[in-house]
Amino acid sequence: MRTLVRYGYVPFMLLAVNGTGIAIAASGGSKLWLLALLVLAIACSFGAERVLPYHDEWNTPHDDDWRDTVHAAVNELLTLGSVAALPVLTAVASIEGVWPHEWPFVLQVLGAVLVADLGITLVHLASHKIPALWRLHAVHHSVKRAYGFNGLMKHPLHQTLETAAGVAPLVLLGLPTTVAYALALCVAVQLLLQHSNVDYRVGRLRAVLALNQAHRFHHLKWAGIGDVNFGLFTLLWDHVLRTYSYDPERRFTSDDLGMAAKPDYPNAYLAQLAEPFRRSGACAADDADAVAPPRTK
Repeated sequence: MRTLVRYGYVPFMLLAVNGTGIAIAASGGSKLWLLALLVLAIACSFGAERVLPYHDEWNTPHDDDWRDTVHAAVNELLTLGSVAALPVLTAVASIEGVWPHEWPFVLQVLGAVLVADLGITLVHLASHKIPALWRLHAVHHSVKRAYGFNGLMKHPLHQTLETAAGVAPLVLLGLPTTVAYALALCVAVQLLLQHSNVDYRVGRLRAVLALNQAHRFHHLKWAGIGDVNFGLFTLLWDHVLRTYSYDPERRFTSDDLGMAAKPDYPNAYLAQLAEPFRRSGACAADDADAVAPPRTK
């Protein structure tokens, strides 16, 4: 079972779950089936984490299980709301005749994934450079363990900004609603994989796909050190932007995660919603330990 999870978990999620969702969307099937697929993906994520955990301690709640469940529910509802509003947005803002409707449906979804990946990557990068955006994004970086639900543990305003950056170009191109539903499922599955506490292997694809092996480096707690691997779906833009980083020898624990500049970041859901608008929400580094990792002996 451990071998099956190590080498089969990622293909199952990317090909079987996403592939089934794309087929359902292409056929005009009920959106409830897509919701059922998302529930299945979440169940598989939590199951795989218990069969083959990267770090046993990360399977134990750090007083964050209910908080993260609320974050996930709120942010998924926002995603569904944005997809529901898509017909109105495309009717008002799209450029007629641009979207490649003649392409096979799966290629339309893959094209949407690549366009959305660029927009989300750029906003993600900007969120590490622009103080006002960092205040919102800091909620996501306050985590003290890496597991599936971390991907949806975001301030809803930052979630909205990232979604807008990824979807706005697609709206201009005339993104069909059916493609948008498939894209929404792909995003949710990707976030589960990217933050998963599963010790899976993808070989050399780890330098191309934005999965957990590379994304853990993004959550290193020291300012500047974690400003790497911003991609959601791929690491292609990180290679272009020279923000790709990977060390096959590096192992991670909870001591490496969070924010060195703000180790006491609020833990409760409502407090996290309010923190970006408080003076303390700037999370500024005020000592050397916050901006560089400790020296190794």
